[in-house]
Amino acid sequence: MFLTISTTGNPERPATDLGFLLHKHPEKAQTFSTSHGTAHVFYPEASAERCTAALLLEVDPVALVRRGKGKGRGGAPDAALAQYVNDRPYAGSSLLSVAMSAVFKSALNGVCRVLPERAQAPMPLRIEVPALPARGGAELVRKLFGPLGWASVDAVPVPLDQQFPEWGDSRYVRLVLEGELRLADALRQLYVLLPVLDDAKHYWVAPDEVDKLLRAGEGWLAAHPEQKLITSRYLSRRWGLTRQAMQQLELVRLAESDDLDVESVDNAVDETTDTEEKPVPLAEQRRAAILDALRAAGASRVLDLGCGQGQLVQALLKDAGFKEIVGVDVSMRALTIASRRLKLERMGERQAARVTLRQGSLTYTDKRLKGYDAAVLSEVVEHLDLPRLPALEYAVFGSARPRTVLVTTPNVEYNVRWETLPAGQVRHGDHRFEWTRAEFRAWAREVAQRHGYGVDFVPVGPDDPEVGPPTQMAVFTMTAADETVKQNRNRTEKEANAA
Repeated sequence: MFLTISTTGNPERPATDLGFLLHKHPEKAQTFSTSHGTAHVFYPEASAERCTAALLLEVDPVALVRRGKGKGRGGAPDAALAQYVNDRPYAGSSLLSVAMSAVFKSALNGVCRVLPERAQAPMPLRIEVPALPARGGAELVRKLFGPLGWASVDAVPVPLDQQFPEWGDSRYVRLVLEGELRLADALRQLYVLLPVLDDAKHYWVAPDEVDKLLRAGEGWLAAHPEQKLITSRYLSRRWGLTRQAMQQLELVRLAESDDLDVESVDNAVDETTDTEEKPVPLAEQRRAAILDALRAAGASRVLDLGCGQGQLVQALLKDAGFKEIVGVDVSMRALTIASRRLKLERMGERQAARVTLRQGSLTYTDKRLKGYDAAVLSEVVEHLDLPRLPALEYAVFGSARPRTVLVTTPNVEYNVRWETLPAGQVRHGDHRFEWTRAEFRAWAREVAQRHGYGVDFVPVGPDDPEVGPPTQMAVFTMTAADETVKQNRNRTEKEANAA
């Protein structure tokens, strides 16, 4: 049982990068034990111009039959001549898929710590399976692989016997796929479609196979024209599992068509809550107020400055009106948590194209932050020492200059309403200060005047008649051209020098 993966390259992007992506060194031949035999990985060729990785699976037919005892649970199919004589050691099948998932697990998941950008980018690929069972013939092979982005799908039937062409073709084909795809996508397609074409699995299909199918089919199966056939065959025609998988795939299709998360589509019933209304957390009220302000401003491309663990980015992604979302934070740990929260590694391609997480300090100018419709500083300013606020002010309002800037910060006057907060203490141990409403408005108006913005103030949370809301938000809207702002700055500097 044999499979090869080839790619081409150049001195700048050598083909031997394939070794990093597969996590297998081109200069070594490696051996791995599987439940039904031994897998070997080696490289017939490895140069900067061309690199080929080969997976050879040696199947033990005796062990296969012994494991298959039990009325069809994994027995070797097509035992045409005798119980121990079959095609399993030679033809690509579910045995090869299982070996791929064990040997190339990281590559299947699109993970490569050394070359992460290379793992996420399409690359020229040529994949060959010399003997592939195809129930449905070469035409079905082309129907299954054709819609998946391959430039060429070559499925050549293998004759029953080359010396006797009148005997006709066997049910096996020699498969060659060529095109530019992500390596992870190509491996996932093979993982699903090899057993589908063989139409016989060597193990008992349990309910967890639905999750395996959905994970491997993410990004391509929901929209595949042969989705029903693929799902049914992969799940060994177990109707209950097939129906469950088809329902999940329909949710995925609906979510992708609206650029939404599956959870936001399948939210008609929440079994964890009862019918009684519960108080909405202040964090949720804050995010809702920010989303309303961004929609009112007509923002499409949004910066979340100081994005933390990605709660606001997650909320923005659920609204298809926000076409590009960039989360920026100085903490790599926070960005890692945000990536997990957003499930970036498993996110669909269209959805993933909308979001970027970037490390950066908000007190330094960054050319990459220019040109956006809006920027959000949600519960950020109070974490900076007061002497550093002018640097943040210039980086956001003076350099990046989005059309709209939203700033939220605690209202210290409301602290007396928190029964568990001792008098005189701030709400969070890392807060360097907390402003009164008057202090926040004075700061915001000075910033707006210096940089050519107008500013309005919005209460967030219950607006107490005595102490105001728990959170205060300033909505800055650009009113002056850059040249006018520059003249104002020059005049201010001249007056200061004259004094």
